[in-house]
Amino acid sequence: MRGRGAQTVDRRTRSGVDVEERPRAASAASATGSWLLRGNDDRLAVYALVDGGVNRWTETAVGSGRWTRPDFFPVAGLTSLTVAQGANRYAHFLGRREKRQSGGAAKVDLLYAVQYQSGRTLGEWRSLGNPYREARDAATLGDPAAAVDGQGTVHVFVSGGAGGVMLRRESRSGAWEAWQDLRGGEVVGGPAAAATSAGLVELLAPGRRSVMRWVQMEQGADLRRAQDLMPAPVPGSAALLETGPGVFTAYWSEQSGTGVYAQRPGEWAFPVGGAPGEGPHSTLRAFVDGYDCTVLAHQGHAGTAVLGVCGTGGESAGLWWTDTGVTCAGTPALALDGRGRVAMAAVATDGSVLVSRQRPEPGLTLSDWDRLPGN
Repeated sequence: MRGRGAQTVDRRTRSGVDVEERPRAASAASATGSWLLRGNDDRLAVYALVDGGVNRWTETAVGSGRWTRPDFFPVAGLTSLTVAQGANRYAHFLGRREKRQSGGAAKVDLLYAVQYQSGRTLGEWRSLGNPYREARDAATLGDPAAAVDGQGTVHVFVSGGAGGVMLRRESRSGAWEAWQDLRGGEVVGGPAAAATSAGLVELLAPGRRSVMRWVQMEQGADLRRAQDLMPAPVPGSAALLETGPGVFTAYWSEQSGTGVYAQRPGEWAFPVGGAPGEGPHSTLRAFVDGYDCTVLAHQGHAGTAVLGVCGTGGESAGLWWTDTGVTCAGTPALALDGRGRVAMAAVATDGSVLVSRQRPEPGLTLSDWDRLPGN
């Protein structure tokens, strides 16, 4: 697959004045969660963590494959970016921030912002603080995960300190509740969270020997600890996908290198193949040749973006894995575009952002990669 010519200068107009800016390369960490997503007008948008803030590219028209130049939203000190989306398609942004203080010590907290409509500006960044009061524990604050329940309540999960998971969520009034300690053991690599179509939140947190799991049984209820998943995971590799009404399938990479495992409630874990690297997985359900399919993407052990597909519910027979051959930094992202096609985004090792989408032919075949403008 080939990338198309990059734009080397970002020109835009502000208040009638042309401004030239040096292109900002996406971070190797890129973003986690739904950093390629479809907005409430069905246009795709891509979000990337860059030096000094966040870049956003938006399709010029639904399914067009043409993109705006990046909109840059400044926010200093971000070390990670997580994007989550609810049923109303608002985009919610969580970032881990480090600010250097006098004496060289770093103050670490979480920032939050929201985008209500495609192509519009982000709301003001607000600090959600840090659940750990001791300076040593506060400095270990991990990268956040987020999910939005059926009532539009944002749930933010983070680990650090002596172990376990901390939760902070937004109340119906828009105020943020106090941090809750969900407990659990040491989390390695960061948690993953999602909400079902019924609006119930589930959380996975990879530990040293198992994947810890929390579930929400009814709207607005507290999350409760469920049975851990085995075998032992690669740090930070857990992901969730709703593969039946109200039923999540969990996916994670096995620690000894045997590939990806999947498990549904009430079933044994089973291997689905693949040769993933150390990062998490992106998940998606899509129709391929008229069949309901599960699609996974990750950075493979060779550093390239890898795509896997199977019939939904048929993971026990293994996934059909394809190596795109494109070397990427971090985990690729998946989404359905406004025409129902699978789209895949990846950050190249030079910091440019690439997007490919499903060809109109049998099977899940991707087009050549488009390099987004201005990066």
